[in-house]
Amino acid sequence: MTTTDADTSLRSLERWLEPRIPGATNLRLEPHGKPGSGFSAETTILAGSWSAAGVDRAEKFVLRKETPDPPVYPTQVPGVEIEIDIQYRVMSAITDASSVPIAPLYGYEADASILGTPFFVMGFVEGVVPIESPMYTLEGFFTEISPESRRTMVDDGIRMLAGIHAIDWQAAGLQWLTTGSTPSTARQVELWRAYADRELQGRVHPPLERAWQWLDAHRPSEPEVSLCWGDPRPGNVIWHDDHAACVTDFEAASIAPPEIDLGWWLMFDRWAHESSGAERLPGEPTRAEQTALYEQLSGRSVGDTTWYEVFAAARYCAIVVRVMNRLVLRGHMPADQTVWIENPVVPCLEQLLAEAGA
Repeated sequence: MTTTDADTSLRSLERWLEPRIPGATNLRLEPHGKPGSGFSAETTILAGSWSAAGVDRAEKFVLRKETPDPPVYPTQVPGVEIEIDIQYRVMSAITDASSVPIAPLYGYEADASILGTPFFVMGFVEGVVPIESPMYTLEGFFTEISPESRRTMVDDGIRMLAGIHAIDWQAAGLQWLTTGSTPSTARQVELWRAYADRELQGRVHPPLERAWQWLDAHRPSEPEVSLCWGDPRPGNVIWHDDHAACVTDFEAASIAPPEIDLGWWLMFDRWAHESSGAERLPGEPTRAEQTALYEQLSGRSVGDTTWYEVFAAARYCAIVVRVMNRLVLRGHMPADQTVWIENPVVPCLEQLLAEAGA
C-alpha cells in the first residue's frame, strides 16, 4: 500500500469511527505501530485525537482487518468464516454477559468498500503480553517478576478461563456458533481431524496419526458444553499489575466441552516448560494445582485431563501445518518447507502420547 493509499484509508476510517465515539468532533488518526505476533487478522495500533464538549481528547485504538488468506482455524459453522466477525461477536457477548475484561468495542464493519476488507475497532489496553519466541518462561518480564506475581498471574488466567465457561451461552445469544451441528467432543474431533487431513494434502504426519488413533480409542463420555475461548494461554491476555487487564483472540471460539479449553491451557503450559527446556520458575503453580483451581472456580470436577491435552497438542500440530501452508501461499516459505512437521509442537505431542502409553 502506498503512502497516499494509507492516508486515504485513515481518512475513511476517521469518518467511520468519529460517530462511534460519544461527542467526538475533528477526529484524527495516525499509525502507532503493530503488535509483534499473530497469524490471523492484520492488526494496527492507531493514535487518535479529537474534541468532545470543548475538551481535547487523545486515546489509542486497535484496528483489526481481515486478511485475504484462508482462515487459520477450522470453520465451526458453515458459511461463518470471517474471523474478525467471529471474534467481534464473541467479544460483544462476553462483554454483555460477564465481568471478564474485554477491550472497549467501537464497532464492526462488514462493508469492504471502506478499507478494502471487513474490520473492527477496539480500544487499546495498556499492559504487557508474554512473549513466545523465545518462550516467556525463558526470557522477558515473566522471568523477572516476583514468585508471588507469577502465581497471581497464572491463577488469574485460570480465573478468566472459568469466567468465560460460566457464561450462559444461550442467554448470551451465541446459538449461531452451533448452527448445523450438535455441540460435543465428537463434533470437535470430527471437525479438527478433517481440517488436519485437508491441510496435510496427502503428506504423512506419524505423530498426528497416532494421536487420532489414541483419541478415538480413549474418547471420554460427553460432558456439558459451554462457550470455549478456543486459544486460552498467557500470550492471549494483556497483563497489568499481575492481573488480566484484557482477554483477547477469540477467532477459534466454539460451543464445546470446557475441558477442551482447559486441555489447551495445560498443553500450552507443558509446551512453555518441558517442551521448551524451561524449568518451572519459583511461584508458578503446577498443572495439577492449576486444574484444582479451575475445579474450585468452575464448581465442576474434570478428572484426568490427559485426553484433552493430547487433543490440544494434535490441534496445535494441525494449526502449524495450516500456518505454514498460508506462508507458502504468500511466498514467504518455499513449497518444500518441512516446518509443518519439524517444529516445537511435535515433541510436545510425542511427549504426551508417550505418557499416555500410546
